[in-house]
Amino acid sequence: MRPLRILTWHIHGSYLYYLTQAPHEFYLPVKPGRPEGYGGRAGNFRWGENVHDVPAEEVRNQSYDAILFQSHKNYLEDQFEILSPEQRKLPRIYLEHDPPRETPTDTRHPVDDPEVLLVHVTHFNDLMWNSGRTPTHVIEHGVTDPGLTWTGEKARGLTVVNGLQKRGRRLGADVFERVRAEVPLDLVGMESQAAGGLGNIPLADLPAFAAPYRFFFNPIRYTSLGLAVCEAMMLGMPILGLATTEMATAVQNGVNGYVDTDVQKLVERMRHLLEDPEEARRLSAGAREVARERFSIERFARDWDATFREVAGRGALVGGAR
Repeated sequence: MRPLRILTWHIHGSYLYYLTQAPHEFYLPVKPGRPEGYGGRAGNFRWGENVHDVPAEEVRNQSYDAILFQSHKNYLEDQFEILSPEQRKLPRIYLEHDPPRETPTDTRHPVDDPEVLLVHVTHFNDLMWNSGRTPTHVIEHGVTDPGLTWTGEKARGLTVVNGLQKRGRRLGADVFERVRAEVPLDLVGMESQAAGGLGNIPLADLPAFAAPYRFFFNPIRYTSLGLAVCEAMMLGMPILGLATTEMATAVQNGVNGYVDTDVQKLVERMRHLLEDPEEARRLSAGAREVARERFSIERFARDWDATFREVAGRGALVGGAR
């Protein structure tokens, strides 16, 4: 079967990089200055030859097999600006990266169309969004194996969150500060210097940087399961975090780390791991095993391949798609 031609926007760089491991051709609209959604092959990623930049004004003149929306703006505004009327009738998928904000149980999703497939990245998100008549599907995260593993000789914890200070309580800025006051803990990510962090580490360099840290701490209260958690788990880092959202199923206490809603209990677990490298090593083995089983890039690519082909095959393709 030939690769499909997928048009999508650059919304979350790391996720887009992993998505493009699926065996298809991806076309990313770009605009001068690369504003939100129009960054194309930007960032510190090793984009494959199957990822193509397309000037936004040329999108309507090309053919595609499916459209993949990744933000409310893509769906409510961008498609009407850059797609032709025929292209807006193509097979469509909406990839929802986040849980609902306004209320965790009663927020209606902006997509209300039985002809659009709404893909969630966690079962928690699928559970919480009110998706109405729109069909839903879950494709859990997948990350590449970094080719090296955790060593854990550094008696410190590591947190990876972008823009932690400005994103506040939802991302657990206060939780991070509370824990850092009691346990040696470093922060990396975009704009992390504002919170006393070490700055951003490119995705390709992060595994080698993270490997010596004793454990990974995720302070986030309420968001999707972070790719940084999956990446750390694939590296073999013991994972500690709050027992909320999908973290409650991704981390099994005593197997690949610990989750709790009692922050002080997490602090105690961290102190124990700092004092007992062998316990951390046991959890590291569990982390690798869970990650390989649940978050492998091979499973992720297969899931997306099957979903793209199912959606693209539902009806006659229009708009010149081959």
